[in-house]
Amino acid sequence: MFDFIVLQQPQIILLKEGTDSSQGVPQIVSNINACQAIADAVRTTLGPRGMDKLIINDQGKATISNDGATILKILDIVHPAAKTLVDIAKSQDAEVGDGTTSVTLLAGEFLKEAKPFIEEAVHPQIIIKAFRKAATEAVKKIKEISVRINKSDPKEMRQLLEKCAATSLSSKLVAHQKDFFTKMVVDAVMLLDELLPLNMIGVKKVTGGGLEDSVLIAGVAFKKTFSYAGFEMQPKKYTKLKIALLNIELELKAERDNAEVRVDSVEEYQSIVDAEWKILYDKLDILHKSGAKVILSKLPIGDVATQYFADRDMFCAGRVVEEDLKRTMKACGGSIQTTVQNLSPDVLGSCETFEEIQIGGERYNLFTGCPQARTCTIILRGGAEQFIEETERSLHDAIMIVRRTMKNDAVVAGEKAYDIFGLVFSHSRVQ
Repeated sequence: MFDFIVLQQPQIILLKEGTDSSQGVPQIVSNINACQAIADAVRTTLGPRGMDKLIINDQGKATISNDGATILKILDIVHPAAKTLVDIAKSQDAEVGDGTTSVTLLAGEFLKEAKPFIEEAVHPQIIIKAFRKAATEAVKKIKEISVRINKSDPKEMRQLLEKCAATSLSSKLVAHQKDFFTKMVVDAVMLLDELLPLNMIGVKKVTGGGLEDSVLIAGVAFKKTFSYAGFEMQPKKYTKLKIALLNIELELKAERDNAEVRVDSVEEYQSIVDAEWKILYDKLDILHKSGAKVILSKLPIGDVATQYFADRDMFCAGRVVEEDLKRTMKACGGSIQTTVQNLSPDVLGSCETFEEIQIGGERYNLFTGCPQARTCTIILRGGAEQFIEETERSLHDAIMIVRRTMKNDAVVAGEKAYDIFGLVFSHSRVQ
């Protein structure tokens, strides 16, 4: 008798324990079904007659929107294939700014049309090849029917930009005010430099009033910052002024906890205190002698400095948001300084008018008549916070479309006309 010993090969584990592995036709069909569910979630938001969605997150915050990218960002989607549609919408939003719902629905419909072929065991690569061929033919035809932009005629160019912005706003919550906002959006984009940086268009939201109370400021506007006693004594309007932009703290700092300074007499302690005050007052004297009438700083400006500036008919604002400070520099010139030494005239900004005004329940600082104004600020008004936020998203889409039009040399008909044309053309080619 012989004993046979069978040596088994050790099992190779590529995936960690508990990993679910699935492939083949059933998995592809499952992925298509998941993507169709995502498309169905935003289908009713498409077009001028599209409906808004009310979404409440786990913190209880409510969002009202008909923007596809916004809805898909808020939804907590876990299916890996369905997440690709979310990425498509995000990519469209970042690159073009509008049409996020359209690309999601188009992708969903393409998958829906491919599903019967997958179930009949047609290889996915064959379907992909057909899609690519159809896309090439459709893009070629769309280029043939596109309208060239005449950039040499400013009037014709503006009319075209307004039409593009109006098309984008037609399906938004502010569709009834699209004539008002169309002009505002085009004016805002045309105020930018040739690179058309989106961050140079500031959007501020003030609750109260109507939508048509919104204003476009050819310059910089930002909400009044936190201020100490003495602020109300400062002037609130200047003309033909110089502006100092700082990243400096202008206040006396409290000692650190558990800090220890050993002195042998009261005079020594007083000399330390006097040195701190002298350092602060030296900085304030330099700023006063520089000729600047408005002092803006990213860091705090304390009560001593606030009173000092008020006594000398100067205006100051500390804790200015970095984005607002940079936009002020872009509009008024100058540069942000990290020291007051060598504060020469060429590092100071300037503008025609500065004033602090009341808008709704907020006070805003406005810089207008800026010599290098390549920035602007839109102040949105509205009855409810959620309504204003959706208006901001709508204007963002329109601004992106106008920017895209200015960067390119051709446009096609809107309201999905080119989608239908491309589809009809593709069907005619198949037949």
